[in-house]
Amino acid sequence: MLHTLIVGLGRSGRGLHAPSLAKARAADRRLFAPGPVMGHDPLRTGAEGVTAVASLEEAARRLPPRRTVVHLCTPPHLRAEPLERLARLGYRMVIVEKPLALDLAELAAIARLRRRWGLRLAVATPWTASALSARLLAARRSGAFGRLRSLTVVQHKPRFTRSLETTGHPTAFDVEVPHALAVAVVLAGDAEVASAGLDDMAVDGVRLPGLGAARLDLVHHTGVLTRIESDLTAPLRERRIVLEFDEAVLTGHYPCSDADHTAQLAVAARGREPSRSVFTDDALTAFLRRCYARYSRPGRDLGDLPVHVEAVRLLTEAKDLCARRALEEEVGSVVGA
Repeated sequence: MLHTLIVGLGRSGRGLHAPSLAKARAADRRLFAPGPVMGHDPLRTGAEGVTAVASLEEAARRLPPRRTVVHLCTPPHLRAEPLERLARLGYRMVIVEKPLALDLAELAAIARLRRRWGLRLAVATPWTASALSARLLAARRSGAFGRLRSLTVVQHKPRFTRSLETTGHPTAFDVEVPHALAVAVVLAGDAEVASAGLDDMAVDGVRLPGLGAARLDLVHHTGVLTRIESDLTAPLRERRIVLEFDEAVLTGHYPCSDADHTAQLAVAARGREPSRSVFTDDALTAFLRRCYARYSRPGRDLGDLPVHVEAVRLLTEAKDLCARRALEEEVGSVVGA
């Protein structure tokens, strides 16, 4: 059985991982050691159901690091440094909050740490463990609707307050898009960036560069075309995915918040009556149970880590493309003046 240490008790650690972990522990007591879930955050005192410790060293003294799964829920620009500290204390099993890294330099640093210390890493993009994603992948693999031609993901939600209060996510690409990108890679394989765009967020006279909306077009090596749109200034929440096959269109809706863990899937297939199904889809809880089950077995398997490495590469390429375009527009405006 495995113990737990949550590092970082902000929105992800306190609001998402801790309650989902409580449900996972209640559902399968064979995986989880009895006793407290520990948490460490120098800026916060703790969270419901989490016993706060003053330092990572204290956590290592209280519970055995080699039998403890760490949930690394620090902001995305703080990855390699805490990973190295944890590794030196003896921790080897880590669930990293998405995205795995913000750029290729950080990704390379994490890769070096993984090899040096034998770390077993998982990335918390719950859509890869979603019941809806599983149904979409089954449809893709079955070939029942012919070839998959295109994939569209829409991720809209108003995120003004958190964007104004925190600086952990530098662009809209780093907030919701990693979820969609991981699923796109699972469904359609590796890809190249065809185009990308970023908009600013403006609220109460304050402008936040690159935190308004993100757009990403991919061409997968399998020939599938993917479009991802994420608007963090939208008035309403929506998490929709559309798969267009030769013979059908599948439209799925992921749960929009932790208030309701229900997904929907509509199927419009040629020669068939349209159908719609509604089902429970508590993806983060399922993801955590899957991770702990894998960590409970010996081995050095990579799991779905290559999917997240590809996602970081694509996100980096998209951000670089947007930065080059912004620079060209700035230079053009200066020349034109």
